Amino acid sequence: MIDSFTKAKKTLEFDKVLLELKALASAKITTEYIDSVEISTDFNEVKSRLEETSEALKLISAKGEPSLFGIVNVRETLKIAEIGGTLSAKELLKITDFLRVARNLKSYLKRESYDHKDIPLSFINELIENLYTNKRLEEEINEKIISEDEIADDASRELSRIRRNIANKKDSIKNKLNGILTSQADYLQEQIVTFRYDRYVVPVKLEFKSKVKGLVHDVSSSGQTVYIEPISVVDANNELKELYLKEEAEIEKILSELTELVAENSSEIADNQEKLIELDFIFSKAKLALNQNANMPKLNDNKYINLKKAYHPLLNRDSAVPIDIYLGDEFTSLIITGPNTGGKTVSIKTVGLLVLMTQYGLLIPASEDSQIAVFDSVFADIGDEQSIEQSLSTFSSHMVNIVRILKEARANSLVLFDELGAGTDPTEGAALARAIMQYMLDRKIRCISTTHYNQLKVYALTTDGVANASMEFDVDTLSPTFKLLIGVPGKSNAFEISRRLGLPDFIIEESKKLLSSESIEFEDVLQSIDADRTKIAKLKEELEIQNKDLKEQNRRLEKKLKSIESKEEKIIAKSKEEARRILLNAKENSELILSELNEAKENISSDNSKKIQDAQDLLRESLRKTDKDSDLEIIKAKNPIKEIKVGDKVKTSFGNIATVLELPDNKGNVLVQSGIMKMKMPKDSLTRVNVEENATKVSTNKILRNKAKNVRSEIDVRGKNFEEAKAIVEKYIDDAYISGLKSVRIIHGKGTGVLRKKLRDYIKTMKVVKSFHDAPYNEGGDGVSVVDIK
Repeated sequence: MIDSFTKAKKTLEFDKVLLELKALASAKITTEYIDSVEISTDFNEVKSRLEETSEALKLISAKGEPSLFGIVNVRETLKIAEIGGTLSAKELLKITDFLRVARNLKSYLKRESYDHKDIPLSFINELIENLYTNKRLEEEINEKIISEDEIADDASRELSRIRRNIANKKDSIKNKLNGILTSQADYLQEQIVTFRYDRYVVPVKLEFKSKVKGLVHDVSSSGQTVYIEPISVVDANNELKELYLKEEAEIEKILSELTELVAENSSEIADNQEKLIELDFIFSKAKLALNQNANMPKLNDNKYINLKKAYHPLLNRDSAVPIDIYLGDEFTSLIITGPNTGGKTVSIKTVGLLVLMTQYGLLIPASEDSQIAVFDSVFADIGDEQSIEQSLSTFSSHMVNIVRILKEARANSLVLFDELGAGTDPTEGAALARAIMQYMLDRKIRCISTTHYNQLKVYALTTDGVANASMEFDVDTLSPTFKLLIGVPGKSNAFEISRRLGLPDFIIEESKKLLSSESIEFEDVLQSIDADRTKIAKLKEELEIQNKDLKEQNRRLEKKLKSIESKEEKIIAKSKEEARRILLNAKENSELILSELNEAKENISSDNSKKIQDAQDLLRESLRKTDKDSDLEIIKAKNPIKEIKVGDKVKTSFGNIATVLELPDNKGNVLVQSGIMKMKMPKDSLTRVNVEENATKVSTNKILRNKAKNVRSEIDVRGKNFEEAKAIVEKYIDDAYISGLKSVRIIHGKGTGVLRKKLRDYIKTMKVVKSFHDAPYNEGGDGVSVVDIK
């Protein structure tokens, strides 16, 4: 099966897709990995590959591309460290870059998305979370190694000391040499200090060689200059050389210590390599999907292909025409006809290439609701594969491929034939092509073939499980449209094209006479089918436009309806607000009356005082209900009024009594008046009220019974200030008096005693109070006042 994929990949130009993928990889080692990945035939594996690519695409779209610089093959480097070798500065820096990639990927995963939405991850999250990081090791190496060629002075104390000595020694040597440059200037070729073989020297004229005492290290190419190390700096140069050797030894020691740190963590670092290559591979697939505007197809194990708006990935997207093609449900074989250069070959290549891409784990340039099956093998016989070396003709070359395909193809194979049976006698070629297609059909092998043979068109029309398709051709412009039409056999346009190109009519007519009557009738049928298809397509287009217009009208009407509903809601809200304002005014007036009654109570008899108190309580209860019902809501009455006339007394859903002013309008709303407020209410929210019921008043005895039922024998005012406590105590003692209680307890607490004193001073002034005293010690003592009521 691998052989079938290998040949299909070459035939369908899958290698060119991989070249685009490699160009997007961040590491060279990843490009090698890309070549090693095989096309999978396992359904679950293909699904996993697609999902990981889809995850990476979502991450790139939400967070941008991750930084993957530094992924290299570190296994050989780590082996050197493990066996006790010393890594160079360059190799150690390579390790830090490698570790930094892992750390950056973890930070990338935690980075907030552009749209602030969480991305569900499984594959990539697991890979990144399992990466080994060691920031301390990174920092240790980077602090001591500045570059591939430079170790930091403070990499160790010894190195710092040695380098200071080197600098001092250099200064000493230069000072001595500068003295020579001045004192023996006449003997020198130039007044400069230079280097020869790591020794400081001066350029001396050849004729004065004996005048400058020292060691000759070099002679110029002209022979006129000798480079002499003056005897006065020989010892200093030797000492400098020794210092350089010490520096090299210390650097070697530092590199060795860093290598040991790497060796201690070598297995963990090595484990990162496969994970980082895999991540680079996955993100490369995602970047390719982004470039191709690709989507993840829906996989199935029913050998069903349904590609929608599919593009060939190697064609220019701006000029290419997408195709819709399906296979494997109603029919297992598809025969495509159409003119040359009309797009037949590109169409079957698109199908084969997108199948290979899917099973490799790449997203495909097609609509996201496209479907693809996972095949065990893909076979393709496409193009002119004539072999000069084997002395095979075009027909023979194709037949060699076809023979191999017939031997190896199975029920779960996809087979693509381009111009099946071409390159030989048309009659024999057509017969062979039909027999081969029947072989595919009998074994339910998914097969797509392109052809020019009318016999195959008839075969597809008359055989279950086989369908016709054609590439559309515009006769008016004499050019293909590259649109694939399934269910419609392609018709020959040879006569029409020839006429439009100027071939005389008498030749065309003579040609028609040479055709059999069956061929002429078949072409006429195809022409009729094509004409009907054109009409249907035009009608479909018109219906789609009408449907679009209707949807737009519906949208406008919905918007208008919402606007009307919004206005109605605003009107109702305004009415509610007006009603609430009136109720609040009434409440304010009631509270004023209560205040005046309170003041008047002190100047009247005890009996009348009780009646006033009852009236106060009734008014307070009404106000409480007003507060509770201030959020007005119009609801349908259980027994709405049926007949109504002007002047009737009705009860609204607000609970108030109103008088009917006008009969219902065309919307069923009735104008009523309650007090000074006029409003329109739905008829079904009103109930009839009898005059007697309306006139009924609440009896004093009922009020007293309710009071007695609800008044407790004590209250707690701890934590209140005097003004708050005074109001509570005043009402409580009045309620207790009306309910007939003879003794009550007021819990005010001990504290500083201020609240206790002020409350007792106030209680003294109340006419209904007989006396008061502290509670027993075990019941609160002076933290509780017991009040006796008259």
